[in-house]
Amino acid sequence: MSRPWRAARITPLGELLQPVRITGTAVRLALQIAVVTLLWRALYSGVESSAGLDQDQAVTYAVLAVLALQIRGVDRAASADSVLAHVREGSILYWFLRPVPPRRYYLIRAVGDQAYGLVWVLAGYATCLAVGVVSPPASAGAAAASAVSLLFGQITLYYLLLLVDLFCFWAVMNSSAVQILGFAQSLLSGAFAPLWFFPGWFIVMSAVLPFQGTLNVPLSLYIGRIPVGEAPFEIAVQMVWCVLLAGLTRLLWRRAAERVTVQGG
Repeated sequence: MSRPWRAARITPLGELLQPVRITGTAVRLALQIAVVTLLWRALYSGVESSAGLDQDQAVTYAVLAVLALQIRGVDRAASADSVLAHVREGSILYWFLRPVPPRRYYLIRAVGDQAYGLVWVLAGYATCLAVGVVSPPASAGAAAASAVSLLFGQITLYYLLLLVDLFCFWAVMNSSAVQILGFAQSLLSGAFAPLWFFPGWFIVMSAVLPFQGTLNVPLSLYIGRIPVGEAPFEIAVQMVWCVLLAGLTRLLWRRAAERVTVQGG
């Protein structure tokens, strides 16, 4: 492993050295899964199908959504290791003095966060699948398409979160922007409920935004709500968003370097 990529271990090691955080994450995930399972089973009581989903599909979608959110569930703000904290303290300056460019360092740290979160997802998925809480994928093709779509969905989410962090260089107090993005991401990605349950105008609006590709598309492919035959188009849309967001964030990184300031020191 090259020296720069050792930075990817910072977040996982920080979590592993705090057993209380690991226990808390396990308990929280277990409670969330239990609650959404009971909720959706209750909602489907006496109902065979709704919005093109049966009970098993709806429960599987809801549980997988809880698990998928854990991929980027590490809270760096708790350890004052967020971009916002570094900008406010002035320590963000060191990101621009290291031999590793700040854009690459941010990517390395994000990969470490997502790799750690993915371990939780795989462990939770295997457990839920073994006890019958979630159903297997609709088909082998659906499983492969869902995995590819989830990959591009996470890349899209990476750039969306990066946009919010880069906003710190123009507005140091961007906690409101973080909250707005968090709500928009959860609502428009289908984390609260599958987008198939929303009105037609809402589904059309979501289709022209990048959020649904981060969660609704891969999970809908997994449960069979989106046919495998439509996967190439959906994945192509995700790839287009990745390219557009990558170009935008690259430009903003260059502009951010010109606006580095130190607050209070």
